[in-house]
Amino acid sequence: MKKLLPYLLLGLFTLWIVSALRPPKAKGYMDDVSFGQLPVLREGRLQPLDSVGMNALIQIRGTRKVPLEGNNEKGEWGAFLKIRGEGSGQLSERRWYQFGKRPKKLNASEWLMEVMMHPEIADERYIFAINHPDLLDELGLDDQGVEKSGLFYFTFHEISEHFPTIRRHAQSAFNQEAALRSPFEKAVIKVWVGLNTYMEFKNTIAPQDSHDFNNDLEIYLSSIAPGLEAWRSQNAGTEHDEAALGLFSGYMDRFQHLSSAGTLLIPPSKDSGTSDQWSTMGTNLIQAIQTMGVIRPEVRSYAKMASAFHGDNSGNFNQAASQYKESLKPDFGAELKRTSLEFSYNKFSPFYKSTVMYLIAFLFACSTWFSGSEWTRKTAFYLIVLSAIVHTGGLITRMYIEGRPPVTNLYSSAVFVGWGAVLLGLIIERIYKDGVGAAIASIVGVLSLIVAHNLALSGDTMGVLRAVLDTNFWLATHVVIITLGYASTFFSGFLAIVYIMRGFFTRSLDKDTSKSLTRMVYGVVCFSTLFSFVGTILGGIWADQSWGRFWGWDPKENGALLIVIWNAIILHARWGGMIRERGLMNLAVFGNIVTAFSWFGVNMLNVGLHSYGFMDAAFKWLMIFNASQILIMAIGIMPLSTWASFRSTPTKAA
Repeated sequence: MKKLLPYLLLGLFTLWIVSALRPPKAKGYMDDVSFGQLPVLREGRLQPLDSVGMNALIQIRGTRKVPLEGNNEKGEWGAFLKIRGEGSGQLSERRWYQFGKRPKKLNASEWLMEVMMHPEIADERYIFAINHPDLLDELGLDDQGVEKSGLFYFTFHEISEHFPTIRRHAQSAFNQEAALRSPFEKAVIKVWVGLNTYMEFKNTIAPQDSHDFNNDLEIYLSSIAPGLEAWRSQNAGTEHDEAALGLFSGYMDRFQHLSSAGTLLIPPSKDSGTSDQWSTMGTNLIQAIQTMGVIRPEVRSYAKMASAFHGDNSGNFNQAASQYKESLKPDFGAELKRTSLEFSYNKFSPFYKSTVMYLIAFLFACSTWFSGSEWTRKTAFYLIVLSAIVHTGGLITRMYIEGRPPVTNLYSSAVFVGWGAVLLGLIIERIYKDGVGAAIASIVGVLSLIVAHNLALSGDTMGVLRAVLDTNFWLATHVVIITLGYASTFFSGFLAIVYIMRGFFTRSLDKDTSKSLTRMVYGVVCFSTLFSFVGTILGGIWADQSWGRFWGWDPKENGALLIVIWNAIILHARWGGMIRERGLMNLAVFGNIVTAFSWFGVNMLNVGLHSYGFMDAAFKWLMIFNASQILIMAIGIMPLSTWASFRSTPTKAA
């Protein structure tokens, strides 16, 4: 039976993956799938409305979905809108012990539909995360909002009355240098940016006070001719129709605000001769004055969707969304195909699924060391293979959507580092078949994808590249190769951690295992030295063509050089007999610190031509990681008499 368990578990997880690949269907009676797949231009790139909503939710709330149900202060379960109306004090999301509760949630497309087409309801959703105690106290938000595990979320309605206070603090915070801002100032800026994004969405398709935008559109278009005539007569000082002028001017004032939206909904016309001149609803509404009421059909489609959604007419909404999507296929079929794929990519969440399977595989791999069971090792190996397939699929999909090589920013580098380490671990596991390669592959895969997840909280992970990075050839060579160098250096460091932990805390590090791990670390260090060196040289060639110099002692360049030098030091120390097994392991562990600094640390300096991935929030975690590596090295240099694997056999080589 145990022989069949690896295949049974592999089959179960394969079914989980295959079931998630089914074509998406509308979650509710409003067709959020067709709406979410619609292409728009935002932040310089074409993307589906689902991605617009998802990225905004992640930035504002830190989650991809908005919960609709939870507990009141008495622990009674219900819809937030209902139990809040009963005056129940501060609410809470599902608590850790409420396993049977499956709260209803809005996905990104559904939430964006509400914000853009029925903002009165969206204003009552708990989406604004405010967790700094001083800011909560300043805004007087105690006993309001929704709590989950010590985090607090509030509605637009709850915090809108504090808008002047938030704006005042935000203006002061923006005047401070980013690196010198206090946690309070960072929290204020986060709320301020979230509020502005939210208010922009409320005025993207229709004015936020419009209840029947399709009807408003028809009235506006019919008011243009008499309104212009009245305006000309007024300027000429002759008698004019004041009512017609007032109606026309009123709509103009309302539509002006739509022109400043950051989401460009309307594609270029067929005769524009270009595919990148997308425009806002407001721009098209104002341009209708020049055409005397002739409006683009795309504007009418969005107007129909807005009226139907606000009027809770699912039939009309679904028809309008589906018809508009079909109308795009003749001229924007390629764009629609790409945004539909990105929509499916968002729903499938390949890296989340890979993280789950890597974690489970790690547990099986670790159990192999204690039980010695072959079926647990095989299970770990097969799960990692399946996870790697999903991981690879996610990378390839991102490459297709972006039209770029796999590494374009810090987020994608974290995903790629994990992928490279997993493949290296699978190769080692295939050779040695002792569970070590599987354990390292899975844990590095988990950690790298967790890092990527946290990097995604800063916004769109497929954003437009900086000009210096916008060269596919060099991205496909220098960045990819040097990132593989990062991955292999980390892998050797984690192999060394396994050696130290097993040797110090367990009796499982026998002579054969010790030699096996030593060969693994040595081989991977050779691999990482080659890739780091070649990647750095290619980076110099790239710099020469981009900036006119091969080397400029930029912090990122220095970091890459440090990795090459450190790996070379390890090899020369080993070749020269200056270190033996434990020395090799400790130097490999320190390589984790060197690589982490080169990968993330130099970006925190916010200087140099390579500081395109600046992220100050990770400083604490970088320091914690470095401290953990130093602690492991301290264990690694402890006398052999303190190592569990060497106490009974002090004559073993080390």
